[in-house]
Amino acid sequence: MARDPGRVLIFDTTLRDGEQSPGASLNLEEKLAIAQQLARLGVDIIEAGFPFASIGDFNAVQRIAASVGTADGPVICGLARAAAGDIKACAEAVAPAVHRRIHTFIATSDIHLEHKLRKSRAEVLDITREMVAYARSLVEDVEFSCEDAGRSDPEYMHQVIEAAIEAGATTINIPDTVGYATPTEFGELIAGINRCVPNIDRAVISVHGHNDLGLAVANFLEAVKNGARQLECTINGIGERAGNASLEELVMALHVRRSYYNPFLGRPADSTTPLTAVRTEEITKTSRLVSNLTGMAVQPNKAIVGANAFAHESGIHQDGVLKHRLTYEIIDARTVGLADNRISLGKLSGRSAFRARLEELGYNLERDDLNDAFARFKELADRKREISDRDLEAIVSEQVQQQDECRFILKRVQVSCGTGLLPTATVSLETADGAERSEAAIGTGPVDAVCQALNRLAGVPNELVEFSIKSVTEGIDAMGEVTIRLRHDGVLYSGHSADTDIVVAAAHAFVNALNRLVAGGQRVPLHPQKAPLPVAELPRL
Repeated sequence: MARDPGRVLIFDTTLRDGEQSPGASLNLEEKLAIAQQLARLGVDIIEAGFPFASIGDFNAVQRIAASVGTADGPVICGLARAAAGDIKACAEAVAPAVHRRIHTFIATSDIHLEHKLRKSRAEVLDITREMVAYARSLVEDVEFSCEDAGRSDPEYMHQVIEAAIEAGATTINIPDTVGYATPTEFGELIAGINRCVPNIDRAVISVHGHNDLGLAVANFLEAVKNGARQLECTINGIGERAGNASLEELVMALHVRRSYYNPFLGRPADSTTPLTAVRTEEITKTSRLVSNLTGMAVQPNKAIVGANAFAHESGIHQDGVLKHRLTYEIIDARTVGLADNRISLGKLSGRSAFRARLEELGYNLERDDLNDAFARFKELADRKREISDRDLEAIVSEQVQQQDECRFILKRVQVSCGTGLLPTATVSLETADGAERSEAAIGTGPVDAVCQALNRLAGVPNELVEFSIKSVTEGIDAMGEVTIRLRHDGVLYSGHSADTDIVVAAAHAFVNALNRLVAGGQRVPLHPQKAPLPVAELPRL
């Protein structure tokens, strides 16, 4: 890959760094659904996971590489620490993809070297050379990251970057790991690399950053002005702590302000050539898919994809927009794929039409899952007169999130509540051995009673830390979408569901969270930034 690809490459890390959001863990089918939609969106690189972390991560990356990593599809990338075992696992996981990349990293800041790695600068420099060369022996496309670059000594970091490129790195990533930088500082950091690293012309400069101070997008845009040509970001800005730079905000900033950024890429200011390859009309659909599957709701005032992003409450604004849209809108909502919910299907619609519409929305279900989802659709069509795309998304996202091996399956739920009555719930669960058990409980309300009864049946210790509900669409017959987060041993597990009956939705969401808790307790994935570097695995090349 040339140093300057002539546009800005979009590197999506929703499935890797985004999944590190507390409670946002995804199963294999959910990851695959998101990866397929990211390919439709037109991202250049998908960082599909951290293969060495667990068998589940390895299988997910391998499955994505096989199904999404086609000749005309994105580069499929896996993350690996600068250690032989990580890199070998990463190479094997991305192997089915036509275009594959290993992304390896090691910290370069003195605070990380002293307190986390406990290594000298010379040792890290040697590891960089050795591990990048090893990765390059396995794949042609190697990305190297200087973890905590924002707090690294520039002169030392320049030496590490030079050594990485000499060893075969084709992309150099500069992460603001702790979200500490300001735009001017970050721009100068990139400019300094361009100025001081003698072989930088042989690699693409990439940036990665967290949003702890709310500056990630601004930092990235300043980096573009100073020569960065790859942006590492996530859908809806999800990710560890305050999240990552938001893909939709970056892409639309470069789209709307193209005339401003064109000269920094050596183009005439009035050039109409897009600065990225992203299909902007797929943005809203992708945002909703990620929100549905992770259970992480998008705040109403979120730029580009929030519910209020194109809403006008002020009378003055409404009057202006009615007279001419550009008075108060800089983006046509249709540009990001936002349109009125169209009634696509009804109670008389057949399976083929249902499947075709789901594929348009980014879902590709196997036969059994399709049958289950179609049955839910038919059931909803009997209760709800108008079925919208949002309703379909709610139905199918729940189907996709089902664990391959569910410990618990909700069979029945019944509640009794009202003025002067004690809220009471009776629920039935089917366990892994096929047995069906029932339990009743009294709570402060119907949902509390349901949760207490389910906890008695499951017998899995947990703490309910979040219960939220929102309407999927308008109207008295709208589906209610419930998200529940449970905490166990300091780890959050989320479950979500939608139904026209919010108590039923809450019960399903609670069971989904319990299943994730049980599955998560059986395997604790390795965290790429927090686990010690296994020195013993360094190969002798």
